[in-house]
Amino acid sequence: MKGGRGRVEIRTGVGQRRNWSDEKKGEIVAEAVAPGAVVSEVARRHDLTPQHLFSWIRAAKDGKFALPVEAAPAFVPVVVEAAEPQQAAPRDRSAPIVIMIGDVRVRVPGGAEARTVEAVLRAVRRVLA
Repeated sequence: MKGGRGRVEIRTGVGQRRNWSDEKKGEIVAEAVAPGAVVSEVARRHDLTPQHLFSWIRAAKDGKFALPVEAAPAFVPVVVEAAEPQQAAPRDRSAPIVIMIGDVRVRVPGGAEARTVEAVLRAVRRVLA
């Protein structure tokens, strides 16, 4: 067809409000924020408007629902630094953990709660996205 306008979509019938589970929303948001993804294409594949999908992305960033964990664990290189002289730590405390995300170094003190570490890593991820 010469001079056509491209894709035309015609919907018929009565529109029905759908209830999406938080798990399904998380899967769709993860697909939309993956490297190289185009939000409008992801939205179209799932019969959503891009605006609706952007609101889910914002909600996920605000912690209203979680994105699915990748099937395979992600590994990062471990860098060993020379220890600074310090007083002996009490035996009931664990050693600190250093996490490198790009150029960002996150130091997690021994004994930190998993919720706190998760919140910090989500915040770093949000800033780097």
